[in-house]
Amino acid sequence: MDFMKIFLRALAFLPAALHGTEALFGEGDGEKKKTAALEIVGAAINITDAVAAKKIADADRFTAGLGAIIDGVVECLNASVWAKQ
Repeated sequence: MDFMKIFLRALAFLPAALHGTEALFGEGDGEKKKTAALEIVGAAINITDAVAAKKIADADRFTAGLGAIIDGVVECLNASVWAKQ
């Protein structure tokens, strides 16, 4: 699997991961939810296998990038009409 497929799979899992962690942890405790979402997405796309196959050269930077994307998605969701008022 090439990098772009891995990256797009990670993005595809974000909504489900965020929804699941929100349901699991409820309101607040954003850092725990972010960590859980990163673990879910990481497991779903097999980051370990991608690193071993040299599809991801720097797992820490890849994970940090996913974290930044998660933060952005959460900001968008919180600012949207879907957010609880």
